[in-house]
Amino acid sequence: MLGRVRLAMRTREAGTGRPVQTGAIPWRLGEDGGPEVLLVTGRRSGRWLIPKGWPMMGRTLAAAAAQEAFEEAGVEGTVDPAPVGSFRHDKQHVVLGEIAVEIVVHALAVERELPSWPEFGQRQRRWLTARQAAGQVQSRELAALITELGERVAAGKLRPTSEPVPGRDRAPD
Repeated sequence: MLGRVRLAMRTREAGTGRPVQTGAIPWRLGEDGGPEVLLVTGRRSGRWLIPKGWPMMGRTLAAAAAQEAFEEAGVEGTVDPAPVGSFRHDKQHVVLGEIAVEIVVHALAVERELPSWPEFGQRQRRWLTARQAAGQVQSRELAALITELGERVAAGKLRPTSEPVPGRDRAPD
């Protein structure tokens, strides 16, 4: 873990100079054909957010975002290598205290939802419409990214890698 923090502290966002984290907005088409976004709770805060974490040695930010989505939310799919944007997040780090980080966000078209995953029992996960998800997160910048992603999916500019599966596993509401 400290290796990831050291890497992130060396990896800084060019415009702000803040340490970089990577995140994923897991999405799928709902049974009504509209875009849905998966949010998870923070382990300590309990607030709704997207899966995110520190860069990983030997992985692109997109690949690290997909790994975080697996570890924190138990989903797998196809991650878009081009970020949808970024946002500032004030993180409470156990060792470093409060630090401002820039989170580079990638869309992840979910293909598989697992019944158990590495952080199962430490977080809740919930599928919401893009509009509902944008209303649940605290960051206005993240809400705007979620809204924009939902609009792109609804307009057919982002497509799932597989057809929606009726009756698939859903997280309890």
